[in-house]
Amino acid sequence: MRKEQLVQAILKTHKRNSTIKKSTKQKSKPAKAKTNPRIARKIQQDYDRRETMKDLALQSAIKRSQNSVDEDRIVLIVRDPFWLQAYWEITKASVVRAKAALAENWHGATPVLRVVRTTEEDHNGSVEQIVREIPIHGGVKNWYIDVTDPPGKYRVLIGYKAKNEKFHLIARSNRVKTPAPDSGDHDDNWTDIAEDYEKYYAQSGGYSAGTASGHLKNVFEEKLRRPMHNMDPHHVGHSPINGFRPFDFEVDAHMIVYGATDPGANVTMGGEPVKLQDDGTFAIRMGLPDKRQVLPIVASSRDGSEQRTTVLAIERNTKVMEPITRDNEAL
Repeated sequence: MRKEQLVQAILKTHKRNSTIKKSTKQKSKPAKAKTNPRIARKIQQDYDRRETMKDLALQSAIKRSQNSVDEDRIVLIVRDPFWLQAYWEITKASVVRAKAALAENWHGATPVLRVVRTTEEDHNGSVEQIVREIPIHGGVKNWYIDVTDPPGKYRVLIGYKAKNEKFHLIARSNRVKTPAPDSGDHDDNWTDIAEDYEKYYAQSGGYSAGTASGHLKNVFEEKLRRPMHNMDPHHVGHSPINGFRPFDFEVDAHMIVYGATDPGANVTMGGEPVKLQDDGTFAIRMGLPDKRQVLPIVASSRDGSEQRTTVLAIERNTKVMEPITRDNEAL
């Protein structure tokens, strides 16, 4: 009997020890953290927003003009002695290459415009000095750049800069020269450029050899909404041949778009910024090409809480009649 009691006591002790070990093992397991779906969604939205703002190909993909080509370009234009304006189109493939090149540094990289001032050192070439770096984002495709100490020669580089100062270049602009402050060359909007586009084209390096592979001319024609004729800088008019001067007759048309809004609002026409006067009014003089065009004009309040859109649909159809020639002796 004593032997059986001893065996039962041993079995009870073993069972109790097993229960304790099992309980300890279960308690040692770390509790699985529950992810709040709302927080996870917020984190993902913030990440997507940062990636979108870094995508320099965003605006180019949203709206490509008819003259656009599937390659990277950045064009610099002189607006006056103290202001430049840069326009760019970046392909998605270039953004992907930048991400691969920067690797682990891509997370903290920022798209920037690197403004450089060039000085001619000797006959062997020029020296470029970095003036400033302007952080940009994927929501725009043009930028106003203020410069100092005119006259001066400038170029702009577009690319991504990592936190370790590594710069991944995507494209270089044409080189431009700002006029002297007392030269009288100034511009408030594309209105003046439309009236005297050859002057601004020349200041922006349009007649220099190999300027941006024709990109500058494309941008001017996009903004003017018409082809630029007679781009020979030495052209001064027709010369008489054997005492006979050709009878020229050209007709063109422009239109003026005007309106008014709150002085602090932001206005764009066709995606391009419109400069407002102090009282909130604006007027834009532009070419009227032979085609149908749709121009969305958007006004946003200063805080972005309100937006108003007006769409103009305009069509021009010009017909040139056959010329009539009469013999002067018959008159």
